[in-house]
Amino acid sequence: MQVGILGAGQLARMLVLAGVPLGMRFRVFDRSADAPAGQVAPITVGDFDDLAALAAFARDVDVVTFDWENVPVASARAVARDARVLPSPRALEVAQDRLSEKRIFTRLDIPVAPHAAVDDFAGLERAVRRVGLPGILKTRRLGYDGKGQAVLRRPADLQRAWHALGGQPLLYEGVVDFDCEVSLVAVRSRRGEVACYPLTWNVHSHGILSVSRAPFLRPRLQAQAQRHVGRLLEHLRYVGVFCVEFFVAGGRLVANEMAPRVHNSGHWTIEGAETSQFENHLRAIAGLPLGSTRARGHSVMVNCIGRMPPAARLLALPGVHVHDYGKSARPGRKLGHLTYVGGSASARDRMAARLLGRGRG
Repeated sequence: MQVGILGAGQLARMLVLAGVPLGMRFRVFDRSADAPAGQVAPITVGDFDDLAALAAFARDVDVVTFDWENVPVASARAVARDARVLPSPRALEVAQDRLSEKRIFTRLDIPVAPHAAVDDFAGLERAVRRVGLPGILKTRRLGYDGKGQAVLRRPADLQRAWHALGGQPLLYEGVVDFDCEVSLVAVRSRRGEVACYPLTWNVHSHGILSVSRAPFLRPRLQAQAQRHVGRLLEHLRYVGVFCVEFFVAGGRLVANEMAPRVHNSGHWTIEGAETSQFENHLRAIAGLPLGSTRARGHSVMVNCIGRMPPAARLLALPGVHVHDYGKSARPGRKLGHLTYVGGSASARDRMAARLLGRGRG
């Protein structure tokens, strides 16, 4: 089977590496010839709104997926005329707009933070009166890793936030008083079979995921997350890997965001689960049986941000795995990740502390 991937970042790179043992072949499409997946698969360089280039790309593959949820929906729909696109452009459309996400969560009875759409400064004032302070003003589209956001703590912050983000569709959200952040990575096959990984406990730094630990052993929250995500998967008739990030607040889950793709918080599954999220995504879109999502032990994943530490220093730690994305260094950029699977949560956490010390360069 020939798989086409729209976007050639590190997620596409890891999809390729997971699919080669299955006998799959790959082509990737990206705006940059230097994209990480271009080092491991043939790359077509073009713009995501170049419909002729996308059509030619699609005709050379059996199925098309994506590693980046900001591929224009119109382009994904155009590609679907020449190849099967999984997940569907509909899932892409919902995930690209934070307000659409909130509406679908609410429709499916999944708790969310209080929020309001904002189109002008008067609308921001109304939203703050309705939702209250503190809150976060966010762009409805394109924000990620903490970008496109402004925190409002007092009335004087409104003008500053509007100056930074105004002039585009926005969403104002109340701040959730949460205990921790978790995510559920799940996969749904073409036949509607669903498999869920254990909940993952995530810690962010400056809006960027820093550390993930799994499994997060809270059976009641695991069941709650699986019910919420199961409803989303069924509603969207989704095929592939899907992730929802939640706040744990007062013993319940509050949905934050969803991602219609393999997810950073699921990278631990490469070594830490019987079947990685990347292999299961490929199994799903290819119509193959899903693999087991059972955890092999207690895993930690540490992102390397801004600088990739010397591999020799990391590989000297027993059981540590290094994933270098082959990207050039710059502040705030995810350059790779480190994983470790221990026999106990305490062993994992001891290694996590060492990785956090060495993994920052």
